Amino acid sequence: MSRRNGPWALIFHTLFVVFMLAPILVVCVIAFTPEGYLSMPTDGLSLRWFRALWNNPDFVSSFRVSLALGAASASAAAAVSIPAAIAITRCDFPGRGAFLALCMSPLMVPSIVLGVAFLRFFSQIGLSGTLVGLTLSHVILIVPYVLRTIMNSLGSLDAALNNASASLGAARWHTFRRITLPLILPGVASGWILAFITSFDEVTMTIFLAAPETTTLPVRLMLYIEDSIDPLVAAVSTVLIVMALAVMILIDRLFGLDRILTGAPDRDGKP
Repeated sequence: MSRRNGPWALIFHTLFVVFMLAPILVVCVIAFTPEGYLSMPTDGLSLRWFRALWNNPDFVSSFRVSLALGAASASAAAAVSIPAAIAITRCDFPGRGAFLALCMSPLMVPSIVLGVAFLRFFSQIGLSGTLVGLTLSHVILIVPYVLRTIMNSLGSLDAALNNASASLGAARWHTFRRITLPLILPGVASGWILAFITSFDEVTMTIFLAAPETTTLPVRLMLYIEDSIDPLVAAVSTVLIVMALAVMILIDRLFGLDRILTGAPDRDGKP
């Protein structure tokens, strides 16, 4: 049975991968068109729209804002989620379920509702249109992603390790720094990456809070598409695709994607 299904399974998976990658490849090909409009096939290849992207200060500035916003939001969310996950996973206190529901509640609220609520709140305290306000709103939005991955890592961690450390006289901070944190680091890293991607791609909530000087790249693209659609959009998408691919290859070479994204052991069997 397995021999008969083998070729068909290979064909099915090949067609599925081609189907998933085809739109990405089309976008990348269109980015190299010399024409002033979206065209494929094209008579030749040109870097015209990449040069236009590089010479466009609005897109360059928005890209820097998105990078800074995503990194700051993901780092702050990880710093908040680590102690919260430890408290929820290992401590039995009144209202633990309510606290967990509160931390996960941003997943149940539509982004447009969060955007209107944050706009009203930040306007009253003077943070509307600032990078600080954007960062705080994104931290609240992405905390559930980091918290869940860290809780999964803590759930698979053997509590006997902490007990052994305490029996040898180690303080709680020393045990956390030398034992707990290194073991849950893959979960923290995967949560950070997921939070960064979510923050970087967020549009619906950000459009209510962004000012001209704090406009993120996704918001800039949406505003640009409202006026015109040309290969510059494809050039931006191509740059982002290449950067994401380069980061994935770098992470895989240095740490291993399986270890970072799933917490699987490396080749030596270490977590």
